[in-house]
Amino acid sequence: MADQADMRGPSATRGAKELKFRQLAEQLRREIHEGVWPPGSRLPTEQELARSSGTSVATVRRAVDDLVAERLVVRRQGAGSFVLTPQTRATRHALIGVMVPDTTLYYPRVLKGIESGLSAAGARLLLTCSDYDQEREIRELQGLLDGGADGLLLVPTLSGPEPADAYLRRLAQLPVPTVLVERRATSLGDTNEHVCTHHEAGAYDAVHHLARLGHRTIGLVLRAPGPTADPLSQGFKEAVTELDCRPVEFRATREEWSPATADRCVERLRAAGATAALCLSDRQATLLLSAARRAGLSVPDDLALVSYDDEIADIADIPLTAVAPPKHLLGRTAAEVLLHRLDHPEQPRRKILLRPSIVIRKSCGATQQPAETTADRRGST
Repeated sequence: MADQADMRGPSATRGAKELKFRQLAEQLRREIHEGVWPPGSRLPTEQELARSSGTSVATVRRAVDDLVAERLVVRRQGAGSFVLTPQTRATRHALIGVMVPDTTLYYPRVLKGIESGLSAAGARLLLTCSDYDQEREIRELQGLLDGGADGLLLVPTLSGPEPADAYLRRLAQLPVPTVLVERRATSLGDTNEHVCTHHEAGAYDAVHHLARLGHRTIGLVLRAPGPTADPLSQGFKEAVTELDCRPVEFRATREEWSPATADRCVERLRAAGATAALCLSDRQATLLLSAARRAGLSVPDDLALVSYDDEIADIADIPLTAVAPPKHLLGRTAAEVLLHRLDHPEQPRRKILLRPSIVIRKSCGATQQPAETTADRRGST
């Protein structure tokens, strides 16, 4: 009578062997990541692994071949197989394409963080700028790929000819690992890794700060549309609802913002009885500061202001209290996430949010910074 393997046939036997080598590769991979086999250590010989796993030497060899291909392990003639250190894995000498919408104001500190994270791992940076032009961005993106980028750090433009959801799906299908910076989808179907400022939490903390100072009618002044406006609005609404404050919202496009627009905004805030406002961004907050003076209001006595961005908030006539995204940490973390993906392509994808801090200055009348907002607080999903 034929044994079970014979009865299953040759294709089933091959399938069982295939499963065994993959199972052994996954076991070794997991043990390397967990530190059972630390960087620089020698793995057991193929014969030892075959005995301990109950498989053949051929199965062990195929499993180790997988780890070699992933640059987790290196074979050294006559010495054995050794676990590579992080510096000698895929990220060493990797070329990372970086695309930002501009290289002024917000992004220089993000770029410094990216450069710090990449240089620490021996990776190189290839930078391009899209100038908030989605069509140009697509061309620049192809240029990075043609230039040999091993991975991409992208700040994509989500307003353009291609709808945001469709564009994000396109980015998720790129042939190299990609991490989005300061951009994220709202759909749970989005598979892009991202590292972003938790803008909702920034607005939430700003409202709580103003409420602790006694303000009950609080304005939200936005430059919209834009990737930050809606998250700020969401965090703002959650906070005012929780605190039972009265909200007042004013929106104008980037192109509309001018001294005249700021005057209209102040009129709206005064009519609603607002005594404080959170404003996106520093430029708009500075315009609002001047408009308040033209209206005969004192900042912070009649109108307390908190800016969002903290790029030029400290050089306003009355230095602006500001919500400060952790830009350097943001860039470095994004670089680390991408480098981790290159080294460990099999691990779950990460979506990381970094909570911003509040920098207290004269425009809100506070004298010291609340303890719970003094440090960048970090969370992931």
